[in-house]
Amino acid sequence: MDYKLQVGVQSHLEMGSLEDRSMQDLHDECLHSPETDARKNQTTYSNEPLPFSDGRLPAGCNNMIGHGVYRSIKTVVFSNKLNLLMPFGPLAILVHKLTAHNGWVFSLSLLGITPLAERLGYATEQLAFYTGPTIGGLLNATFGNATELIISIYALKSGMTRVVQLSLLGSILSNMLLVLGCAFFCGGLVYHRKEQVFNKATAIVNSGLLLMAVMGLLFPAVLHYTHTERQYGKSELSLSRFSSCVMLVAYAAYLVFQLKGQNDLYAPINEENLDDDDDDDDDDDEAPEISKWESGIWLVILTAWISILSDYLVDTIQGASEAWDVSIAFISVILLPIIGNAAEHASAIMFAMKDKLDISLGVAIGSSTQISMFGIPFCVVIGWIMGQEMDLNFQLFETATLFITVIVVAFFLQEGTSNYFKGLMLILAYLIVAASFFAHEDPTSANEKKQP
Repeated sequence: MDYKLQVGVQSHLEMGSLEDRSMQDLHDECLHSPETDARKNQTTYSNEPLPFSDGRLPAGCNNMIGHGVYRSIKTVVFSNKLNLLMPFGPLAILVHKLTAHNGWVFSLSLLGITPLAERLGYATEQLAFYTGPTIGGLLNATFGNATELIISIYALKSGMTRVVQLSLLGSILSNMLLVLGCAFFCGGLVYHRKEQVFNKATAIVNSGLLLMAVMGLLFPAVLHYTHTERQYGKSELSLSRFSSCVMLVAYAAYLVFQLKGQNDLYAPINEENLDDDDDDDDDDDEAPEISKWESGIWLVILTAWISILSDYLVDTIQGASEAWDVSIAFISVILLPIIGNAAEHASAIMFAMKDKLDISLGVAIGSSTQISMFGIPFCVVIGWIMGQEMDLNFQLFETATLFITVIVVAFFLQEGTSNYFKGLMLILAYLIVAASFFAHEDPTSANEKKQP
């Protein structure tokens, strides 16, 4: 009993001393309790007007928006050295207003479109990060060759169906021979002690689609040159429009097949051999740099600017041909695609030098497949809507060139390996094609010159 009394007295004394020592601290804590803070906030918000009640944003929000716009412009416009060519676009418009020199306007428009095409692809890739693989694939199919399609639509609007045919054909030839050849050549020089490998299944499927596109272009030409049309002048156009619809359906089925049905089959060939550190590096490299809304806004801005320059480009093709004494066929098949595919050319080489040939093939052969199975049929359908009689008869010389090119590239891809020698052969083949079109006079253009 005495022990319990002693313990109780001691504990009471300790509690008393505790109260004496920490009374001020407890009082301070009570003053800063959550309930007290909530009451203070309510009182403060009830006495002060809301920050948005007068229609003005706080200074902090304005600073954040300004910083976001600055960061977006810095990332998209000032992060690439190729963008140094952007001022040539306004300069082309200025030269067109002040002078009548179509050759200069055409050259400046080409140089001005080059960085815009690359940035359009960049914005599409950034937006694909937020949409998933299916929608991302559709975006790449739509905007991957947007520059060529925009130029083609403006040419169709002006009734220049032959320029549309030749420019799309030239883009296919440039991607298959020059872009792929430079990728194989540069990658082979970097890894000269081994053969680089890529997914053979993807290459075979793309080769099959390219052969199907050749078939779609071959039959209208054969029908025309053998004079076996049931209705002269109509059967060829009807066959072209029907074949274009079939090719669009085939390309849509290919997208579904590639994106949903065969994920394991189309995985990169060296994916299983990557180290964990490499995977982390790849993840860091593939992180989006701009937001979803910024990507969409930049897509609209770049597409509009490309459309403006494409109008000047198409209007000055004929004048540039006369000023330079070069055929329209050479300008459309060689010059336009080289400039339009400059960004794809650089990216394919870069990935090949990093031993990522699957991506290089996706850029070169995948882009050729998009144009042949989507771009050309799409332009035929658009011309149908516009009332322009564009068909799939690319003339005998052009169709034969495309057929031989597809066969040559298919033979080079059938082994699933690459080296610098294969790349050199493709580059030399492109030089032969370029020299052939330089010496070739398009019969349609020749007939137009003979007319008074």
